[in-house]
Amino acid sequence: MSKQFKGISTLAQQGVMMPQESVLEVGKLRQNLYIGIPKETSFQENRIPLVPESVAVLVNNGHQILVETGAGKNANFTDSDYSEAGAKIAYSTKEVYQSDLIIKVAPPSLEELDYFKDKQSLMSILQIGMQQEGFLQRLSAKKITALAYEYLRDETDVYPVIQAMSEIVGSTSILIASELLSNTAGGKGELLGGVPGIPPTEVVILGAGTVGEYAARAALGLGANVKVFDNSIYKLRRLQRNLGSRVYTSTLNPANLLKALKTCDVAIGAILGKEGRSPVVVTEEMVSEMRFGSVIIDVSIDQGGCFETSEVTNHSNPTFRKYGVIHYCVPNIASRVARTASFALSNIFTQILLNMGEEGGMDPLLWQDYHVRCAAYLYRGTVTNKYVADICKMPFRDLNLLMATRI
Repeated sequence: MSKQFKGISTLAQQGVMMPQESVLEVGKLRQNLYIGIPKETSFQENRIPLVPESVAVLVNNGHQILVETGAGKNANFTDSDYSEAGAKIAYSTKEVYQSDLIIKVAPPSLEELDYFKDKQSLMSILQIGMQQEGFLQRLSAKKITALAYEYLRDETDVYPVIQAMSEIVGSTSILIASELLSNTAGGKGELLGGVPGIPPTEVVILGAGTVGEYAARAALGLGANVKVFDNSIYKLRRLQRNLGSRVYTSTLNPANLLKALKTCDVAIGAILGKEGRSPVVVTEEMVSEMRFGSVIIDVSIDQGGCFETSEVTNHSNPTFRKYGVIHYCVPNIASRVARTASFALSNIFTQILLNMGEEGGMDPLLWQDYHVRCAAYLYRGTVTNKYVADICKMPFRDLNLLMATRI
C-alpha cells in the first residue's frame, strides 16, 4: 500500500474510533390525569361535561376521575352509573376540588373559587361578559391555567362546542315552537308543519348560521314553509347548499322582514354579535304587527336578544306575551335536553383529555396543540386572551411567547 493510501486509511480508522454524537429519540412522558367533576351550581344548568361511557374510556386509559355525588342527576345519570364506569364518588365539594384538573360546564361561581388550590387547571365555559367583578383576578391570583370551551377550535378551525350546542339549540327551538303553538301551552292550536288540504305554517328564521340551519332543517322536516334572513350572502348560500332545498332567503331588509313577520306563525332569532350584544333587528313596532298567538323564540337572548321586546326568562317560567305574541327567551336552551347535550360535550372533551394524558399533561398539550391553545385565557395566572384582558382591564401576554420561554 502506498504512503498516500496508508495515510487515508489511518485517518479513516481514527474517525471511526472518535466519539460519535448520537440522536436519541425522546419518548413522550405520559401522565395519568386526576380529573374532578363538581356538581353544577349555576341556575338551571343541567348538563355534565363527561358521561359515564367517556369516564370508562378515560379510566381504562389509567386516568382517575372524581365525580361529586349528584353531579349527573339533572342529565339522568346516577352516581351508580359513574361508579360502575370506574369513577370515584365524592361526597363533599371540597374533595372534588383537590383534583389537578377541574372540568365543568358553567364557569365556577365566586363561592366555588374558594375551593381552588394553587396551580390547578380548569376547563369550563367562560362567558366573560356575564362574569362578576373579581372573577378573573381571583383565578389569576391562584396561578390557574384555564381553558374556555367557547374559544376551543378543531382541526378545521371550527368551534366544536359552539357548533354542537348550536345544532342542538336549532333543532330544539322548532320543537319548542311546535309545543307553544298547541292549545295545551296556551297557543292558537296550530300544528307546526302541514297536512294535506291545510296550508303549512310559516317559520321565519333570523340568522343563517348553525342554529338557523338546524332550525330550518327541523322546520322543513315537519313540512313548514321556511324563510331565512341574514346579511351574509355566503351563509345564505351555504345554508341552501347544506339543506339541499331551495328555501326563501333574503338579506335583513326591513321592508321584506316586516312583510314576512306579519304572516308568520313562528319567528326564530339566531343572530349573534361577534363581540358583545347581538344586534336588534326586529323592533317593538314590528312585533306589534305580528299575528295574535304567533311565537317568538329568541335564541340570541344570552347576548341581549335580537327582538326589541325580548326579556330573559327561565325554564320554570319560560314564556310571556307582548302584543299577543308568545315570547320564549330562555338563555340556556341546551339544558332543556341535558342528556343529549352532555353526550355532545363529552364526545369533544374525551379525546382532548386522552391527548392531554398522552402528551404528559396540560402544559405539553398546549405546546403541541394550537387548537387547544386557542382556548386558553389564563396560563399560570397570566391572561393570554386579548379580548378577556381588555374586558377585565388586566395585563395581556401572548401565550405563544409564554410557551416558547417554557416558564
